[in-house]
Amino acid sequence: MKSIKIKCPAKINLTLEIVNKREDGFHNINSVMQLISLYDYLDISVEKAGCNRIILSGSTNEIPYDETNLVYKAANLFLKEIKADGYEVKINIEKNIPIAAGLAGGSTDGAGTFFGLNLLFDNILSKEKLHNLCASLGSDLNVCLEGGCLLATSRGENVEKLPYVKYPVSLIKPKNLGISAKEAYTKYSEKKFKPKHHNTKKIITALKENKDIKQYLYNDLEYAVFDDYKELQHIKSIFPKSVMSGSGSTYFVLDNIDETRISEDYQVFKKLEFVKEGCSVA
Repeated sequence: MKSIKIKCPAKINLTLEIVNKREDGFHNINSVMQLISLYDYLDISVEKAGCNRIILSGSTNEIPYDETNLVYKAANLFLKEIKADGYEVKINIEKNIPIAAGLAGGSTDGAGTFFGLNLLFDNILSKEKLHNLCASLGSDLNVCLEGGCLLATSRGENVEKLPYVKYPVSLIKPKNLGISAKEAYTKYSEKKFKPKHHNTKKIITALKENKDIKQYLYNDLEYAVFDDYKELQHIKSIFPKSVMSGSGSTYFVLDNIDETRISEDYQVFKKLEFVKEGCSVA
């Protein structure tokens, strides 16, 4: 039996600007995404068996451990891609990234599965092929595989490296509120007025010129859902410089914060930071 432990980082959207809706139902976006030091961990083992089997387990009952889990889908797709036959894959998922939070928790676990299995099978696939697998499975997997600071375009699967800068990060998430990407994008589509700030272009220029990026943080999906949730309004009232990540409901601040300013109904992650790596060996 061969085994490996993979750490899978969360991401935040420094910007998320929606370009238009695609014919396939997804949206084209311009987004600057950054990986941060909040990790899920995958313990992956592989051994010979009579037929291919994928067995999942984990630390929380908030996610399924069957074929609907992105980790299962990634493992299954990887075995098919390399034409493997007769392997038992066991993956234990240690969840630290909140669920339905706009932090790519599921996506990073999927990308980590591809990364870990490729190492266990002696780097049988090139990085380009791993990226192709990531793109076929979801929108944020490529970002989580690549790591660092990235411009993500199309539906998020096209990524381009940007200069890495270091900032502290704090996260604030309502404990009892998750917002699906489908809900957030639908609400954005229903908005009659759609502002165009072009903050993605501005923040890329700031990164390249090593200037402060805080004034350019922006998210179209925050604009889409903000009026519907008092929890989001409460976060913004306490931390006015905070910005929502992805489809929410997590907000981030590029600073260390005093968590005592917000009630126990909110989950707070402090003393995080930007990281250069995507999924990696723990």
